[in-house]
Amino acid sequence: MNLKTFFKFFYEFCLMNIITNKIINRLFTRTSLAFLLLFACLASTNRIYAQDQSYHIKTVVIDAGHGGKDPGALGKTSREKDIVLNISLKLGGYIQKYFPGVKVVYTRKTDVFIPLNKRSEIANKNKADLFISIHANANNNSRIRGTETYTLGLHKTEENLAVAMKENAVMQYEDDWSTKYEGFDPNNPASYIIFNLMQGVNRDKSISMAELTEHQFKHRVGRHSRGVREAGFWVLKQVSMPSILVEVGFISNPTEEKFLKTKQGQDYLASAIFRAFRAYKDKIEQTSGVLSKQEENEKNIAQEISEEANTAEEVEYCIQIKSSTKQIPLTARSFKNIMDIKERQVDGTYKYTVGSTSDYAEILKLQKSIRKKIKDCFVVAFYKGKRISLTKAKELQKT
Repeated sequence: MNLKTFFKFFYEFCLMNIITNKIINRLFTRTSLAFLLLFACLASTNRIYAQDQSYHIKTVVIDAGHGGKDPGALGKTSREKDIVLNISLKLGGYIQKYFPGVKVVYTRKTDVFIPLNKRSEIANKNKADLFISIHANANNNSRIRGTETYTLGLHKTEENLAVAMKENAVMQYEDDWSTKYEGFDPNNPASYIIFNLMQGVNRDKSISMAELTEHQFKHRVGRHSRGVREAGFWVLKQVSMPSILVEVGFISNPTEEKFLKTKQGQDYLASAIFRAFRAYKDKIEQTSGVLSKQEENEKNIAQEISEEANTAEEVEYCIQIKSSTKQIPLTARSFKNIMDIKERQVDGTYKYTVGSTSDYAEILKLQKSIRKKIKDCFVVAFYKGKRISLTKAKELQKT
């Protein structure tokens, strides 16, 4: 392992919070922070942070959920594993047709069972730039309908947890699954606390792809969008690149099941995800001259730290409640009973936030209150008006 690779690995290791809080607190002294910032600058010349001026998304892994002995969710006349395989193959076909320079890798192309850990291994071994896992949802209430796109995170509602539990339960089809998955129990809510530590450096990119996907479902295919959500999916936890898990609809809803079964419905859904991929690809490649826009912001902030004694108060935490490619009036119905909404433009997208504080504990209290009105709101951070990751914000407040 060369020196630059080591620095890259060490920096990501720290950011992913894999080491204990006690060690992190020791590391992030004023002296050691300077070394970590040096590591970040060196790592940024590598592909993990961003990419040189000729950077392009080169590899996409498409994961059709379930398969073989695991049928997934069951409708009255259809199985999840069949529907999502068809959509996955169509999506890959669109990417190969319109972006022949992009390598498409499938975790499965036929009706076979692939363990969860093998799916993530496929993505990691192929050094994928994006991981897309495709599923269909189910609920005991047959009236529930709509698409959902998930990124990795701690579940914010019991409903999100239920979806994660359903998808993670596939590991129980595997021999010796308890040992293989480090004692993780997909049916025990307590096991999911680990996902609070695993959002990592790819969180913002994953959210961006998720938002673009739901936008396409709603505005181009006319589906009911249930929005972007976070939950603890094991398959997303293990991959080392931006990743999303797409629930294309509820197979338990008779109307949606009928749509999901049809060739036309599958074409529409695959093309929607493709258009989201195309927009994401354009966005990433246009902003990655040397660093992506957010990463460039963070690099500049790192340089400013050496000149400023106190940065903690400059960090601003707030709650993002809505994101749209089009401007939304602050008096819109979706903002009813929510006060002091602020509109921000980030990379050409309108973000709507509430709250503003440098105290992370305080913003978490506000988030709890806002969730009573908007379930899938989440915390975002800014430094001097520029969007940064939560990891970076916490780093700054340790200086």
